[in-house]
Amino acid sequence: MRFEIVNRFTYQHVYSGNGHSLGEVVERAVKTGVSLAEANLMNADLPGVNLAGANLAMAYLYGANLSGAVLTRANLFGAKISKADLTEVKLQRANLAEANLHRALLEGADLSKADLTRADLIGANLTNAILVDAVLCGAFLMRADLTGANLTGADLIRAEMLLAKGLKTNGWSACRALP
Repeated sequence: MRFEIVNRFTYQHVYSGNGHSLGEVVERAVKTGVSLAEANLMNADLPGVNLAGANLAMAYLYGANLSGAVLTRANLFGAKISKADLTEVKLQRANLAEANLHRALLEGADLSKADLTRADLIGANLTNAILVDAVLCGAFLMRADLTGANLTGADLIRAEMLLAKGLKTNGWSACRALP
């Protein structure tokens, strides 16, 4: 089957190829060094794909299924990933600064050392997520579920956490202090 990936703003061709699934084609694009910045992958079914190091800056991944995917060191700056399934995804050292993860499912996700500066995590499910040494400066965590999340060493300076669920106050000492 033939799949085509287009730019979310201009609708111009980004990459196309044949494969059994869109995930297979997207993996091939990343392995060959194709930038998927601004790609339209709305509602894409990409479970378990290996997109380590991918450039998905400003990509449109609204409602996508990326459960179990590997996005280590991926650039997702400003990406729209709201209502996406990111269950148990590997996002270590990923750039998610200014990304929109509104109501995303990040249950059990590994976001160790990820940059989530000014990210929109409003209503996101971060149950049992690993946020060790993650940067959440200015992130919006209103109504987010952080039950069982590991925030050891996380930087939460100026993060908005109104009505966040499951945030344990005894872990604050692990967060960096205000200068």
